[in-house]
Amino acid sequence: MTSAKSDLLNTPARDTKSHLLATGYQLLSQKGFTAVGIKQILDTAGVPKGSFYHYFASKEAFGEAIIKSYFEHYKHRLDAISGEDTSAQQKLVNYFEFWYNTQQNGYNHEKCLVVKLSGEVSDISDPMREALAGGSMQTISWISEQIKAGWIDGSILKNTDLNAKSIANRWYYAWLGASLIAKTSRTNSPLNEVWQMTISELGL
Repeated sequence: MTSAKSDLLNTPARDTKSHLLATGYQLLSQKGFTAVGIKQILDTAGVPKGSFYHYFASKEAFGEAIIKSYFEHYKHRLDAISGEDTSAQQKLVNYFEFWYNTQQNGYNHEKCLVVKLSGEVSDISDPMREALAGGSMQTISWISEQIKAGWIDGSILKNTDLNAKSIANRWYYAWLGASLIAKTSRTNSPLNEVWQMTISELGL
């Protein structure tokens, strides 16, 4: 029987790269960027150093690739919600409910890299900062499109002079802030507050 490490090295190159990115995401989402060294990444993934540097020129390049991969998967989730046969209002409810559930204390999967890494890497890595900013803009644009769709299908009342982009910005910033405070306070109260705010503004 071959070892897991041997099996990994015999898989197609794309699988090895994807495995490194998936391993890196799990480590960075739990410990942050600076606390995780390349040796820990290699040991956890079961990949030799040469394979790592075949795909990534540096740890910074690896971090940037993790963020971009994270937002590629995130976009697939947004696309899946967009394809649901329901109102725009319900799509937004589903999206924020997923955020609410996954960012609570004690839940260790699907953690938001924007919450985890923004304060840590923005001053030390422009490529990683730009990747985080680009992913955030992608999400805000999606929220904005759902708000406009809700105004059109009648599921969301337009009871403000703010445009959809401004509302999307405010909701996204509020949820990011609540997720961060939930981490520092070790309570889910901040998430409860923005959840109640959001569903109220959605007319529920």
